[in-house]
Amino acid sequence: MNTNPAIQAVGAAPTAAVNPVQTSGVDVVSAAIADGGPAGTAKAVPAAAVNRDQASGVDVVSVALDDGGPAGTAKAVPAAAVKRGQASGVEAVPAGVDYGGSVCAVPAAAAHEALRHFGGRLAFEADVSDVAADLAAGAGGVVVVDTRSVESWAQGHIPGAVHVPTAEIAERAGELVPQGVTVVVHCWGPGCNGAQKAALEFAKLGRPVKEMIGGFEYWAREGFPVEDGDGTVTRRSPDPLTAPTTGIACGC
Repeated sequence: MNTNPAIQAVGAAPTAAVNPVQTSGVDVVSAAIADGGPAGTAKAVPAAAVNRDQASGVDVVSVALDDGGPAGTAKAVPAAAVKRGQASGVEAVPAGVDYGGSVCAVPAAAAHEALRHFGGRLAFEADVSDVAADLAAGAGGVVVVDTRSVESWAQGHIPGAVHVPTAEIAERAGELVPQGVTVVVHCWGPGCNGAQKAALEFAKLGRPVKEMIGGFEYWAREGFPVEDGDGTVTRRSPDPLTAPTTGIACGC
């Protein structure tokens, strides 16, 4: 049985708050973790708030954790706000730092991480406005591929798109989609991951590929032309929640 008083002080601790003591092999929780409920229960402490005490080899929760609410509750401290106390080797929160509120409860990523993340997204995605602009300008090097079913295509599709259902990509992409272009795939909309499945199929073939985020739904909602199975092209008024009703590009 574990007789460590730190554990007994807080009761049953969540897994994320439990860390090994290297010297004894006993899992302990710092007594600094507040009791977040009835007697014998403990509030979960995020892994980012748990840090190593170099002197003892024990993972501890900094005593700088603040009371962020009613008595008996503990406030999680973001990893980016945690600094090392050189004298003790224990991580601590700088004095006077307040991370109240929801937006900054987790601080923004460092600039180099933001560059990698957002630059990466742009390498994988294109929005309907950019796709429409390229098609209208006759820009080369891009082919839009509608990966939905035959029935969906007949109901309405992007003029100039190529129709290749996802299940047929491996077999038919070579004959329907030219080499040397960036393939832009789409399915129905944000609630569907069919475009991601289709993009994966093109990637397996070694093709450069992007997903058109928003899918056919946002193409139509933003007022871009839609062609049906009979070749009739229509345009609906832009949805004011997706684009300016004047039809002018949003400029983003």
